[in-house]
Amino acid sequence: MSRFAEVLARLAAVIEGRKGGDVSSSYTARLLADPSLAAKKLGEEAIGAVIAATQGDKAALAGESADLIYHWLVVLAAAGVSLDEVAARLEAREGTSGLDEKASRSK
Repeated sequence: MSRFAEVLARLAAVIEGRKGGDVSSSYTARLLADPSLAAKKLGEEAIGAVIAATQGDKAALAGESADLIYHWLVVLAAAGVSLDEVAARLEAREGTSGLDEKASRSK
């Protein structure tokens, strides 16, 4: 398993463990209890990553990407979507041109 995959799995497990936690002492528990807030934060972090990428700031992009991934995992957990479900969707698209895959979604 790659280092990224290991870190991602650990972080996802920590987030799952925060479900039902004390929202006054855990930012993650607060986000999990308010999926709309979690989604808003995900969008904000995505914008931050886009800005860093367009500015060519590698350090900022790495930091914003970490924030983005964390908030993405929280949104998935709040919605009850597992990483395995996401992986299954990615696997189903393997070997398919991105253009062909996108065109198939508009049908």
